[in-house]
Amino acid sequence: MRDWLAALIPHKLKYRLFAVFVLVILLPFSILNIYNYRKIESLVQKKISEQSHEQLDNLHRSLEDQLGIAFKTLIFLEQDSDVRQILQHPERRSVLDNKTLMEDKFKGLNNSFFLYNPSVYFTLLDDSGHVYTSYQPRFPLNYDRIASDPSFVSLRKTQSSYLWVSDDENYVSRDITKSPTLLSLYAELRDRNNRPYGTARISIDFSFWFQSVLQKSASDQAYFIMTRKGERIAGSVPDADLSPEAVSQVTALPQNGYWTDKKGDELVNFSYLSSLDWYMINRIPLHVLFNEIESLKQQYFVTFYIITGLFVAVAFMIAYTFTRPLSHMQRKMKEAVRKDLRIRLPEKHYKGEILELTRTFNTMMVDMNELIQRLKAEERQKDAVHFQMLLAQMNPHFLLNTLNTMKWIGLRSRNEEIVEICLSLGKLLETSLNSDVDLIHLRDEIALTKAFVYIQQARYGNRFEVEFSYEEDIQYALVPKLSLQPLVDNAIRHGIGNMAEDGLIRIRMGRSASSPDQLTLEVEDNGVGIASARLNQEAGRKRPGIGLANVRERLRLLFKEKGELETVPLAQGTLFRMHLPLLLSEPYESSRQSIS
Repeated sequence: MRDWLAALIPHKLKYRLFAVFVLVILLPFSILNIYNYRKIESLVQKKISEQSHEQLDNLHRSLEDQLGIAFKTLIFLEQDSDVRQILQHPERRSVLDNKTLMEDKFKGLNNSFFLYNPSVYFTLLDDSGHVYTSYQPRFPLNYDRIASDPSFVSLRKTQSSYLWVSDDENYVSRDITKSPTLLSLYAELRDRNNRPYGTARISIDFSFWFQSVLQKSASDQAYFIMTRKGERIAGSVPDADLSPEAVSQVTALPQNGYWTDKKGDELVNFSYLSSLDWYMINRIPLHVLFNEIESLKQQYFVTFYIITGLFVAVAFMIAYTFTRPLSHMQRKMKEAVRKDLRIRLPEKHYKGEILELTRTFNTMMVDMNELIQRLKAEERQKDAVHFQMLLAQMNPHFLLNTLNTMKWIGLRSRNEEIVEICLSLGKLLETSLNSDVDLIHLRDEIALTKAFVYIQQARYGNRFEVEFSYEEDIQYALVPKLSLQPLVDNAIRHGIGNMAEDGLIRIRMGRSASSPDQLTLEVEDNGVGIASARLNQEAGRKRPGIGLANVRERLRLLFKEKGELETVPLAQGTLFRMHLPLLLSEPYESSRQSIS
């Protein structure tokens, strides 16, 4: 996976800059624009849906008004005394007079203030076989056929006050209306004693009403009236229809809402009429909704991509202009390696930061050449010093060989003191000649110090004593080689060297009281003290001592600020205290050998 990602990442700097521009600026900005336009489309769709629902609500109220007109007409007919008398006592007048009087009543209803829609038709039946209508019938009037209509039969059978029939077959002449069905209200007419004296059918040509209401609606939209079963009752466009998916979505629940038919590219808004169990539906093509937005979006994105293309080209040119001097500098650096750094970049071709970078490069080349020359000179000096060291090692080696010869002479003459002195001095010389080791175990340093003390006691006739005290668990702590010997030598020379007897040097080694991770080495004598020793040194010694300075410098080189050597004047004598990190390095059993 990591290798696959690494293969996709460009290696050239200019391509990386271009990729960063595309991924960090261009791609997020494009995604943001697409998201914003999707959001705008959603908001426009919601707004259009709200407006469409307002139109559906107006249709709903208009249809409710039509239903209200039917009820008002029924009440008017039921309360009219002439109508009630005609239906109850048709024999009091001739058939022609009854018909003329009833038609006058119907004309009065059509001309009344609440009945402004002429698409309402009345049918009245009495119990004596007479039929009165306000319309020209499609078929000749037949009382028995009309009275046996399933809706009249259902009304009488259920003894309901009224009955709505949403798909009543059109019984009006084709010259008046060509609607296939009518919306009819079937009701019984009752007197004040609640006794029925006739039946009425008040029908509304809702198809005519539907077309008349939608005359001013947009031609690119379609309106439908549909039942809960998905049956289409009316439509504003004869050949238009809803997809099965839209019908299923609309009729799923009796509620208002909208649904986007992505397959048909349409927005379907619907409103439920609980009184009739109908749906009023408005279908709007999405391309009509978003026609202007699509045009605006196309113009915007064309402009955006043109500007983006120009910006990308400019950015690529800027990246190329920026990386070209770097590529040139890269080639020059490769060439500089081949020519031993003896190369320069021309400064007259560049300006600004590139000029400063070029000058820095040229300065770096000059400094590197000077550094190389200096290193070569130091190498020559090191070779010369190494040669001198090899020469200087000849004298200690000669001295060591001489000591071995003296040791064998002492052995033959059985002079043990000479043998021991030669052995002790040989240990010190062998340790000083070993330049590969800077740190040794504390136990080995103690052994070297004891060898040095043995030689000095022989020299001073055992006029002083040396006491060693240390903890066993620190005998493998690492200390600088020959670090105790200069302190003991300083204590002997400047402290107890001039004492006739009772000289004492205490050497204490252990963990520091203030920090368990620090090792403290102390050399204390009971000599004349540091002040008197300095006076004697200034009076009698021609060259300054280098032992203590040597120890301090080695501590600084090995341990930096963690190594320290301090000199503490005492009431009688001097105390040298050395602080260094506690480094335990216990060897393997096979390598635990003391210096011999």
